Amino acid sequence: MNRKTKAFILKQMKSHDTMTVATVRKDGWPQATTVVYANDGLDLYFVCDRDSQKARNIERCNKVSVTIDGETKDWGKTRGLSMAATAKQLKRPADVAAALKHLARKFPALADTGTGEPSELAVIKLVPKIISVIDYRKGFGHTDLVRV
Repeated sequence: MNRKTKAFILKQMKSHDTMTVATVRKDGWPQATTVVYANDGLDLYFVCDRDSQKARNIERCNKVSVTIDGETKDWGKTRGLSMAATAKQLKRPADVAAALKHLARKFPALADTGTGEPSELAVIKLVPKIISVIDYRKGFGHTDLVRV
């Protein structure tokens, strides 16, 4: 991936707070859920309830799809990311602490309020494998496919 494309991807990740994560349910149907996230480079982190549907889906199948984008009324200004990623629940305390640190840096209120009992949380790490860089400023429907 070239430097300009990586800079665009990182800017998109930094400038948005929510992403949609699509997982595969037990019955084979996709399930899309909006979550808040933080990133460290291209890696993404989010927290959910350990017993949530998305946590169970990820335990069963680690392949997910993700979108990060912003709303615009002008189609010609549509920009964002769509990606295929692998997901895993972090188990090692040091990995969990590092992920929570990234989230607290982006969302300072999390540090003050906490995010729930640690035993109830699933801290999920997403590692992108393929990123579709969406930039309609280059033409309607324009995307560049990037393998990570």
